[in-house]
Amino acid sequence: MAPSRRTVLSTAAAGLVTAAAAANAQTTGQGTPPQPMRPGRGGTDPGPRNIPIEMQNPDIFVPPPTDHGTVANLKFPFSASHMRLERGGWTRQVTERELGISKEIAGVDMRLNTGGVRELHWHKAAEWAYMLYGRARITAVDQDGRNFVDDVGVGDLWYFPKGIPHSIQGLEPDGCEFLLVFDDGSFSEDNTFLLSDWFRHVPPDVLGKNFGVPASNFGNTPDPSELYIFPLPVPGPLASDRIAGATPVPNTFSHRLMAQDPIRTRGGSVRIVDSKNFPASVTIAAALVEINPGAMRELHWHPNTDEWQYYIEGKGRMGVFASSGDARTFDYQAGDVGFVPFAMGHYIENTGDTPLRFLEMFKSSYYADVSLNRWMALTPPELVQGTLKLDRSVMSVLRKGPAPVVPV
Repeated sequence: MAPSRRTVLSTAAAGLVTAAAAANAQTTGQGTPPQPMRPGRGGTDPGPRNIPIEMQNPDIFVPPPTDHGTVANLKFPFSASHMRLERGGWTRQVTERELGISKEIAGVDMRLNTGGVRELHWHKAAEWAYMLYGRARITAVDQDGRNFVDDVGVGDLWYFPKGIPHSIQGLEPDGCEFLLVFDDGSFSEDNTFLLSDWFRHVPPDVLGKNFGVPASNFGNTPDPSELYIFPLPVPGPLASDRIAGATPVPNTFSHRLMAQDPIRTRGGSVRIVDSKNFPASVTIAAALVEINPGAMRELHWHPNTDEWQYYIEGKGRMGVFASSGDARTFDYQAGDVGFVPFAMGHYIENTGDTPLRFLEMFKSSYYADVSLNRWMALTPPELVQGTLKLDRSVMSVLRKGPAPVVPV
């Protein structure tokens, strides 16, 4: 019997979808497109599809069987953020507007070319920074007229309290790139207090009276749109920018994170920085985590506040437990922002074949986490065994000491 018209059309359509998917996979170099299926669950996705994004997020497209319920989105890539291009570099941001669940922390990724200056400015929010690439010179003056100037490189941090005026300039040989973290999720780079913007909105006679010079000296300030990130000659040695007779700030605004001894295990390492070892940083605590291939950041949670993450290198996945049977898994790679709401249990596993490096950041003066392993080890074993029905072989390996990355 000849096939029906519907059968012919369905077969043709399926062939077109398969051909299109194969062509897309070949074009993207991603291999065979995934399908949203597990044994006995799901089905094929004929399309339309965005296969590169699906392949970057395999645990969203095909969730593990342990995922359940409704957990808010906990990921946003900087690559999907608006890029602001300026004469001296560029900037982009991930705030509450891009990642709606992040109410207390926002992030900015900024690039300054050699000599590029982030204009003299200040914010309503405190600014914490991690140097990703190159070298920069940073300056600030505090409310008591105390001065700060320093050069920073890859792995260095700085922290400027809210309201403290400062600047950043890219140095040789190729400027810099850095991550800025602000202790306000609604922060916007477009709402910065710029020195040029203020000058443009003060009458020249008032400026003259303030500085004790004729008003005719003013009125030529460039438009702030020309100065947000703009080029200047590369400054000389650090000593040349130190102000004679200036009193230095009592707590330095910079910190050499990579000079710290990490907590090290066979699975990786963790460097923790907060107000205990970086006294100026009173509203942001952080940890730089490095996880070897096949290892993971252990099951844990944070008892003090939300966690905002930035992925620097490698690939990983994070499983988050939201209580009441809800759980969700996300995949991350370099340039992504992750988020864990306050007190939710989670782990981060290296799913690649190179080290996974990322920052954990918290709106807090101190870093704190609670290890599932350690909690169980320090609880009467009868309680643990009676609750989970664990074999003695599991009970015997519980660890009382810290081991943030496993295996130990």
